[in-house]
Amino acid sequence: MIIPLIQALYDPHTRIPRDLPFYEQAIKEIERGALSSQIYYLLKQCDRWAQVPLFFQERLTEQYHTTLCLNLFIKHQTDQLLRELESLGIPVIPLKGVYFAEKYFGHLGARATTDIDVLLHKGDLKQAIACVKLLGYTIEQEGVSSHFHASFSKQLPHSEIPLTVELHWDLLIEKTSNLTISEFWKQATPMASFQFVKELSEYHTFYMICLHGWSHYMDSPKYFIDIIQMLHRHSDHIHYSHLFQDAAVHQTLRRMIRTLVHVYAHFPHLSDIKELPIQHKNKLYGKYQTTKPRNFELFASKIYHKFFNFDSLTHTWAALIHFTNRLGNLPLSHKIKKM
Repeated sequence: MIIPLIQALYDPHTRIPRDLPFYEQAIKEIERGALSSQIYYLLKQCDRWAQVPLFFQERLTEQYHTTLCLNLFIKHQTDQLLRELESLGIPVIPLKGVYFAEKYFGHLGARATTDIDVLLHKGDLKQAIACVKLLGYTIEQEGVSSHFHASFSKQLPHSEIPLTVELHWDLLIEKTSNLTISEFWKQATPMASFQFVKELSEYHTFYMICLHGWSHYMDSPKYFIDIIQMLHRHSDHIHYSHLFQDAAVHQTLRRMIRTLVHVYAHFPHLSDIKELPIQHKNKLYGKYQTTKPRNFELFASKIYHKFFNFDSLTHTWAALIHFTNRLGNLPLSHKIKKM
């Protein structure tokens, strides 16, 4: 539903929707997907705020301020964690979250986040876990041996939703690619006044964001927005020839191509910013899903996405084993919806 609105926010040649029923439906999708802060900030940036209905402005503003307050709290908690890891001499890279919002959207409140994700070396995991537990993140989530992060949460006062720290040592499930995470570390640079806290290069941030969107089936407009935003702000640092060469070596090429073709099919103006050097047609990917698919269609789509987007049968088999192990650890009522 909101794809036409996002198109108008990024492409000045696209007319912004005018009919009231569109916005009545759009606000439901926006709030369901926690997109209020992105839409609020983009409307302000492209000077189209006055062109949307008053009730739409009010709902976005209310949610934006809520997001800003939450992000301020999460940034404080993130800074505290990073300082502790820095003091222990543990190299770490924040992923997505509040720093991504500030750097790539231009404001702390411009993109909602709900947890803290950091990348570290697997050899530092034990020491990092002890650190996060000392900071109160004592609720450990049960994981699967082939997964690539460990999660720890703590309850917050007056909130039913805990704050979670995810300690990543990789970006993809074990044995589902040839991705070498050391390449990401080599191009990372120290963040602010830190010595051990680093930030990914723009190129590797884009690589990560594409893989992140793919891993979530690109099933929310927020994954499109992250990729589009990076292309609008840092296209000079993103070279598709380099990206596809790396992806071929890493055997993530099918995932990368599928994700980018999907984005370009829905947002053709991106070709004017950064031409995608492969043939792509809208009919390959159909229209963005705006209505809830039937259970069979959803199941078939997820099965195809999970097991037929790999560059080798070995990686497909590894993904199948991981999925089976993960599904076996879930309560019966969660098995299908957690796919």
